[in-house]
Amino acid sequence: MHDMYSQPKYKPGSPSSLFADDKAARKPPEGTLPIATGERAGPSSGRLGRVDAAPAPASSGASPYPVTLALLQRGRNRYDIYCAGCHGLAGEGNGMIVQRGFPRPLSYLDDRLLRATDAALAHAISDGYGVMYPFGDRVDAHDRWAIVAYIRALQLSQRAPVEHLAPQDLKALGEGAR
Repeated sequence: MHDMYSQPKYKPGSPSSLFADDKAARKPPEGTLPIATGERAGPSSGRLGRVDAAPAPASSGASPYPVTLALLQRGRNRYDIYCAGCHGLAGEGNGMIVQRGFPRPLSYLDDRLLRATDAALAHAISDGYGVMYPFGDRVDAHDRWAIVAYIRALQLSQRAPVEHLAPQDLKALGEGAR
């Protein structure tokens, strides 16, 4: 397998005879904005291994859409299409792509993702995260928020407090424990 880190390249501060100033580093074009920040900015656009619990820019962190059954159904449909391949149907990070050797994403039950704001999750869907491909060009904003609502439903379904269960569910839970 080709190792992209072991290849001919200029490192920061290296000299180069290709340019008149004998420097390999070039000044970025005017008007460009850096997207890489943080300790791992070099190899990962600053995203690998870090979940920002802060909301995405220009957002309160909450969904702009009311959570309805229709929104959750749409979210499940879009999740099954775009997310389940890696994240798995239950959100545990064990999708079919992962079973074929792709890096395992965090489980949605991981504390970092439980604490992340809805806006941070929607931002990750739009712009990607670590090795996750950005889906902003194929999943519109409404569908991103529908997916986030469904992710929250997945999280709740696997961490529901027993005291919030209906009597028939408690009975079924008791029978399943035998």
